Amino acid sequence: MAKRIAGLNEVIDGYDVVLSDVWGVVHNGIKVFQQSCAALKGAREAGATVVLITNSPRPAPGVIEQMKALGVPDGTYDRIVTSGDVTRHLIAEGPRKVFLLGPERDMPLFDGLDVDVVSAADADAIVCTGFFDDETEVPEDYTDMLTAFAKRDVPFICANPDLVVERGHRIIPCAGAVAAYYEQLGGKSRIAGKPHTPIYVAALEAAREERGDVDRAKVLAIGDGMPTDVRGALAQGLDLLYVAAGIHVAEYTVNGETDEAILQAWLKNENAAPKFWMPRLA
Repeated sequence: MAKRIAGLNEVIDGYDVVLSDVWGVVHNGIKVFQQSCAALKGAREAGATVVLITNSPRPAPGVIEQMKALGVPDGTYDRIVTSGDVTRHLIAEGPRKVFLLGPERDMPLFDGLDVDVVSAADADAIVCTGFFDDETEVPEDYTDMLTAFAKRDVPFICANPDLVVERGHRIIPCAGAVAAYYEQLGGKSRIAGKPHTPIYVAALEAAREERGDVDRAKVLAIGDGMPTDVRGALAQGLDLLYVAAGIHVAEYTVNGETDEAILQAWLKNENAAPKFWMPRLA
């Protein structure tokens, strides 16, 4: 059973490395959670190395810019590893002619790679960073295009495995939802971000570069997403601090408060065993 803690400082002495999710833990796309940032800064001051591990499809420099613009304070983290960073390896290994399913702002994902971004009809691979318009669209809006791709056996490289994300007080669909739909239509997807191994290999390597050898028993993962943060950390054998007030909050909230009995039953039903939980990181 996950133990409720009031603050990261209660347990940080047992850990050398923190792998923290970003969206849903550090900010929600609109608002920075200053207590969360302070907690991560405090972990660093206690001697831990903090690596942010995010399913953002943007390479790290773009995410760093975004966090600065939102107001994430300096000193919150040591390194950041993104799904975009590890997805670039999949793109480099794949066909040269690619179609970008996602907004134009995600073009930096291809910087320095030997690929041509082409039309859907000419593409030999899809790279999905999200929706053209995630405020209004759902995966089924792409049925005709995805069906045509699946018939041609075109690989689907998913740069953001998240199914949904919290944006302010709304839940917005992500590229992972399109990848899941493509598989329903008979297509094949390739994913490197959470919960898959490549992003954890990259994050732990970043931690080693900062502090030397890393004992996995002294690594604490922090996240709010069941299919990504939770499944990924537990599959890697890492201790997990579950942030309950994220995307799954409706599952166990009664009268605006987390009902611990319902939360524990939900975690058990999901076959998930975080070591700790708290509503928001603090």
